Amino acid sequence: MRKSGKVVIVTQHYPPDQSTTAAIMVAIADHLAQQAPVLVLSGSPGSASPGSSTRPAVVEIRNRMPGKAALIQRAAAEILFTLRVFLALLTRLQRGDVVLMVTAPFMLPYAATAAARLKRAGSVLIMHDLYPEVLVMSGILKPRSLAARAMRGLNALMFRALSAVVVIGRDTEKLLMQYGEMMRAKMHFIPNWATLAPAVRPVMPDNPYRKSNPARFVVGLSGNLGFTHDPVIVFEAARLLRDETDIHFLLSGWGIGFDRIKQMQSEAALPNVTFLDRVAEPDLETFLAAADVWVVPYRKDLAGVSVPSRFYNLLAMGRPVVLVSEPEAEAAQIVREHDIGWVVTPGKADELAKAISIAASSQDDVKAERAADIAQRFNLPDAMQSYAQLVLGLVRGNP
Repeated sequence: MRKSGKVVIVTQHYPPDQSTTAAIMVAIADHLAQQAPVLVLSGSPGSASPGSSTRPAVVEIRNRMPGKAALIQRAAAEILFTLRVFLALLTRLQRGDVVLMVTAPFMLPYAATAAARLKRAGSVLIMHDLYPEVLVMSGILKPRSLAARAMRGLNALMFRALSAVVVIGRDTEKLLMQYGEMMRAKMHFIPNWATLAPAVRPVMPDNPYRKSNPARFVVGLSGNLGFTHDPVIVFEAARLLRDETDIHFLLSGWGIGFDRIKQMQSEAALPNVTFLDRVAEPDLETFLAAADVWVVPYRKDLAGVSVPSRFYNLLAMGRPVVLVSEPEAEAAQIVREHDIGWVVTPGKADELAKAISIAASSQDDVKAERAADIAQRFNLPDAMQSYAQLVLGLVRGNP
């Protein structure tokens, strides 16, 4: 049996970055480091650390992250980051190591997989987003454009070279199988997990994020709204419900989507909409407990392309959700299978307004209890056991 290697985790986002991806990658890194040597190549400023016997060593790769709206500058920065990672892998990888990576930035997996192949190391890709489909869905690329076809060609080469692909949604399988039957053996379904303890939090009138408005029923929208989201449908639903004084919309987050609806509110001045600054991580649980129902708005053609990680924490709070998505998407399947909310057709603001009205009139405690119960199935120990079995099996030569 060959000598066991190390795990090299490549990620643009890592603590102190507060993104969901950073939280996922540090959890995996810390768990694997208890059983094997782990090195993290991080693109987040301030993340470097020497490591210890039970903590991964973190090497910071110089990186600059312009805002998502600055497309040209962002693309240039991501290309430079990808090149630096590629060179770092060539100098640090050894035969028998395993590279674990995510799909952001979208060029990173191609470079990391190529470096692993050159150094005769294994490679595992966590499929958070599928490119070019996510760029097509957001309107940045045309489905048959040269760039889209080139990415699919690179995907075919990458998928053949990868040792394994982790999918976080069952709906991704259909799209990946277009790359050939060999994908079936390489796919491993490991869903993300709730970072909050699953339990129904009571709706408290004195909640600091709720007590400033008198509405009986509060609809929440939170998080980073990027190219895959459609926040406008939420604003248009609020416009349709502006005369329903018992229903109020509480919106907090960041990204180009929030910038857009803030501009819309500056023009419309809807009385049933309140914007809050981004809520700090220590206050997140209190904020999520302020709403009676949460909306997760996605554009059409989401299924198999992206899975909303925030979804699991909303369930853990004991809150039903209104999901704007195709019915075959992973989150929509969970909502329908367990009756823990409503699924609305993308682009249909009137359907969203109707679903919110139904939620406000029913206030079904059973849905809330079921949501918290279902969230227990998406937990950290089970996910870590699956990652350890997959990645350490490859490291030890037992795929």
